Amino acid sequence: MIERERQSESAWTRRLAVVTSLAALLMVVLVANQVGGFLIAGELREDYERLVSDAEDRAAATPTQADGAASGPPEERPEVTVELVLDEMTIEADVDEVPAWAEVTFEVTNVGEVPHDAVVGDEGTAMLATGESDRFTVEAPGSGEVEIICTVPGHEAAGMTLALPVAGDPAPAVAGERGDDEAAEAAWASAANAADYDGERPPLERRDPAMPPRGDGEVHEIAWEIEERVMQVAEDVWQEVWTFDGQAPGPVLRVGVGDTVELTIRNPEDSTVAHSIDFHASQVAWNDEMRDLAPGEELVYAFEATHAGVFMYHCGTAPALHHIGNAMHGLIVVEPEGGLEEVDHELFFVQHEYYLGPQGEPGDLGKMARTAAEPDLVVFNGVADQYAAEPIEVGVEDTVRAFVLNNGPSVDTSFHVVGTIFDRVVKEGVELSADNPGRYGSQAVDLAPAQGAYVEFS
Repeated sequence: MIERERQSESAWTRRLAVVTSLAALLMVVLVANQVGGFLIAGELREDYERLVSDAEDRAAATPTQADGAASGPPEERPEVTVELVLDEMTIEADVDEVPAWAEVTFEVTNVGEVPHDAVVGDEGTAMLATGESDRFTVEAPGSGEVEIICTVPGHEAAGMTLALPVAGDPAPAVAGERGDDEAAEAAWASAANAADYDGERPPLERRDPAMPPRGDGEVHEIAWEIEERVMQVAEDVWQEVWTFDGQAPGPVLRVGVGDTVELTIRNPEDSTVAHSIDFHASQVAWNDEMRDLAPGEELVYAFEATHAGVFMYHCGTAPALHHIGNAMHGLIVVEPEGGLEEVDHELFFVQHEYYLGPQGEPGDLGKMARTAAEPDLVVFNGVADQYAAEPIEVGVEDTVRAFVLNNGPSVDTSFHVVGTIFDRVVKEGVELSADNPGRYGSQAVDLAPAQGAYVEFS
């Protein structure tokens, strides 16, 4: 009995010793962990403080783009001179970049055939004729770019811009980015924003489609004044159109083979851009009669009509797409030898497109220049839907001759009169006669831009 008690006491003592040893070991581990945590935390704090100090030192020595812009210009700006050359729809500089905060003097020369200017923000040159020069000075920012544009209507949209990056800017803005497309689209003329337009609001004028008679005599002396004017091209849609003698499309001319046309054309002093005229019915030196007329200039365009047909005329001043897209075009008919037979009605239809800009402003050249044409309006004789609103009346079995011209500038046409067949078609010098063997007829006449035809039917 006593022996068993001694054995039990001995076992308990051994267990107590083991437990005490484990507790001591655990205490040692906890203390070590705590000390280690303090050491690691201290090391991390030291590392963090060292990194922050290094970053501050680097920032002080080499400021970032944002810090540089925020710090403002130096007390003395560096001075540089940049030569700019203006040509047709291009601006070229003799440098690739400008220094940050520099005082930049632009020396500008126009070598193009039409007037141009060069503008940066609120500073720029006067309008420069061919060979003229001017200079202006601007202060470059600390980052980004300096953008130069030509302010002649349509020239910037045609690509006459240049963006010079500021030296050292790692990510300058992309040249040509002109803002939010959705905002630009909302600004285009439409009936929806007509109430907000406070400019000129001339009434919608229907164009009489009756073909004028052939002029008397063999020499036709005409005088036209170019006019840049606001016109209502669709219900509650106003655009600035560039016109010959105030009409869009221009006046209809009608002469005969062998006749001479002598047109005196004048570009008034209050015009904003140069203009010209190109008759497709003529064969003349393009650099003479078709030359550009600066505001205040005039010329006499004379030619002999040697070929019969339905011909386009238009302004050919660069960019010609913009001038044609702003309705600066028209129709001239040259009758064949012996003239044309009499019919009950003669009508003319000049098809063309509008690519709308904001209310009261010229059309949008950027839209005109798209690879796939997307016109806002395709019209006959200048005004949308005018013959739907006021139909053209002819009598049953009346004979009709329609002169059809597609002045584009970009969209093809297929001209068809619902409910009838053309007896006669004369398209670009090729004739389907009314008395042809087999009695063939034509359902439509297809015309690419700058092609014309006349059709007869009853």
